[in-house]
Amino acid sequence: MDHNHDHSAGDQRVGIAIVSNFLLTLAQIGGGILSGSLALIGDALHNFSDMASMVIALMARRIARRPADPAMTFGYGRVETVAALVNYTTLILIGLYLAFEGIMRILDPTEVAGMPVILLGLLALVVDTLTAVLTGSIREGGSNIRALFLHNLSDALTSVAVVVSGVLILLYDWRLVDPLITLLIAGYIFWLSATEIGGVIRVLMLGSPPEIDTEAVLDCIREFNGVRDIHHAHFWLMEENAASLDTHVVVTTDAWPEQQTLKERIREALASRFGIQHTTLELEPEDQRHEGATLYGCP
Repeated sequence: MDHNHDHSAGDQRVGIAIVSNFLLTLAQIGGGILSGSLALIGDALHNFSDMASMVIALMARRIARRPADPAMTFGYGRVETVAALVNYTTLILIGLYLAFEGIMRILDPTEVAGMPVILLGLLALVVDTLTAVLTGSIREGGSNIRALFLHNLSDALTSVAVVVSGVLILLYDWRLVDPLITLLIAGYIFWLSATEIGGVIRVLMLGSPPEIDTEAVLDCIREFNGVRDIHHAHFWLMEENAASLDTHVVVTTDAWPEQQTLKERIREALASRFGIQHTTLELEPEDQRHEGATLYGCP
């Protein structure tokens, strides 16, 4: 019951953050158009992308709770990874747009009203801080929610940059600061996407868990008495942070009668030493081993 309550409370907090960012996005876009500030519009688009990320994250949280069924025998946990790929792809497109517009503004600076930029930047700072507090307070959120927390925290820093832009425009009429701040926002978006999208693609490509030394895992299996060889090893993430292993193990003739005991001992060792909780071991007697098999893959 408490676990369900945590999920419900977490969903409510994400919902409040979504509504807050939606209203902030509308205010920033309107203020950016009226004031002529591209940096303000850029921050609005960034907030909109975060709002979309939160909507997708909320939907993914709910879908991921579904149990495995005949259509999805592995369960629905990986939907959060698909959602992350959509979010980062959208961020890259927004970054490209902001970079283009920022360069065009540098070539042809336009007049920008500083006071609306300052006021809306301060409003954004308050909302971004509130959103970071809401997402950061979700205890069972996992990396999906932690990523949202870090994004909102960085959004607060972006809002500070927008406020600085407005102050410089108001005091010194320095119009170039607006497109320069916009390019900084675009650069931050590119950096954020580049550092995180690789891990998402790795999961979807069934890549081996980056924190696990696959050779060390296989050496651990080889150390057991009765293990002659290993082939057709597959490492992947079943879902977020759930490392899995599927491999063929060639067993000596004298150890074959105790194959079930050997299998359980290997599973326990892999779980305790490497955190691999899902292990599928296919045992083969050495006189019937698969000749010419590769260590990884299954050609």
